[in-house]
Amino acid sequence: MESAAPDPLDRPLAARPVHGDGGALGRTGFAWAVFEWARNPYYILIVIYIFAPYFARDIIGADLLASSELDGLAAEEARAAANAQGQATIASVTKWAGMIAALTAPFLGAALDRGGRLKPILAVFLGAIVACSGLLWFAMPGGEGLSVPTIMSLLVIAYVGYTYSEVTHNAMLSVAGEPKRLAMISGLGLGLGNLAASLIFISIALLFVLPELISWPFSEPQFGVDLSKFEHARLAGPICAVWLAGFSVPFFLHARDPGTPGASWPKAFREGARSVLQTLREATHYRELMKFLLARMFYADGMAALLALSAVYVALFLEWNFLEMLCYAIFASVCAFAGGIFGGWLEGKVGVKRALVIQVVAMIVAGLVQLSVTQDHLFLGLVANSQIWDGLVFQSLSDLVYLGLVSIIAITVTASISSSRTMLVALAPSGRSGEFFGLYAIAGTITVWMGPLLVEQFTLWSGNQRIGMLSINILFLVGLAILLTVRMSPRSD
Repeated sequence: MESAAPDPLDRPLAARPVHGDGGALGRTGFAWAVFEWARNPYYILIVIYIFAPYFARDIIGADLLASSELDGLAAEEARAAANAQGQATIASVTKWAGMIAALTAPFLGAALDRGGRLKPILAVFLGAIVACSGLLWFAMPGGEGLSVPTIMSLLVIAYVGYTYSEVTHNAMLSVAGEPKRLAMISGLGLGLGNLAASLIFISIALLFVLPELISWPFSEPQFGVDLSKFEHARLAGPICAVWLAGFSVPFFLHARDPGTPGASWPKAFREGARSVLQTLREATHYRELMKFLLARMFYADGMAALLALSAVYVALFLEWNFLEMLCYAIFASVCAFAGGIFGGWLEGKVGVKRALVIQVVAMIVAGLVQLSVTQDHLFLGLVANSQIWDGLVFQSLSDLVYLGLVSIIAITVTASISSSRTMLVALAPSGRSGEFFGLYAIAGTITVWMGPLLVEQFTLWSGNQRIGMLSINILFLVGLAILLTVRMSPRSD
């Protein structure tokens, strides 16, 4: 009698690949890095430099000024109140997105290590970003287009989708190339993301802003863009949507997917949730590592809030125009690239813990000095502001000093990201750093809402933007205090 053929569904699933082949310029490595060229401009243009300041100043603030709510205030007081409301609104968006990510992203990451193909899941997250980003074109002042709650919802959905896409993309890094070349592949992705954003900034300046201001390099803004209707700012959404949809194609064609075909996603999420809880229980046996993760939870949240809200603050408080914001964005991106090199050099000179302490202290000091700079004076009134030159951008001493402080923060933020990863490797049990990077990811998301919440509440309570931004230093100081108590072994520091 012939035996029945085995059911294909009963066959064991193939083992997940542990690592890939090649380096940063190999097919799979470069495809992984190109993904950040496609996706990162959304965060840089929409969340930080272009759309968020526009939404805060020209929609939230302008609509409030146009209403009757501030009629009893003097002009300066009314503008300050409108700016504070704009900053608080952006902080609220970041807060809600951070809360959703904190509750879900760690479990998504654990499931991705056990589930099926990752590319289809990633396509869903990217689709959400593309759709939400494209719809931002209809975010207009004066009640036209989308309502404020709708715009905020789009920003929250896209922000969460961005976080999920980051978690999924990072889960694919291990198979992008040889283990010893993963750092180079990861660094290439970061560099390409900043480069892409810089090219878009330059294009917006050349095609729209400079023609309007000085009729160069064209006599008028191209493609019929009307700056009086803020179309150059609103256009950032569709640009990022098209950019992401187009340039993510090479990733989907050539990047290696570590997922297991046919694996059960419900089972992956159940096992992933158990793994997250098990990792938390396991980590309690490592006192110094837990103290470091607790410290990072605070100072990383401070950094996230600083990055997400600094451009909104400067656009409202120093009233930098659109061209100045573009120049600021390009300058900060270049400094951030230099920060990675500086971080590695500093670690070699003083050790990883001391390097991290120096970086956090530099962020605190530079941030405090920034808050002492106004349009009228510097350093809490010790130096009067004055005009330095009559150029298109950054004409005053306050502008130039603030820009110089931006370089310090951009460099130290990037350097601290590198040093934090190195410190985790130094503190984790030998051969088990991979497990504890999962806990590291949890520590980076579980309180990401706290910084924006502080800024929102302090800004609304005081009606003052500077006091709102000053609250971020609470997180930095708590993180620094805990970090100083972490004991490193002689071999690692």
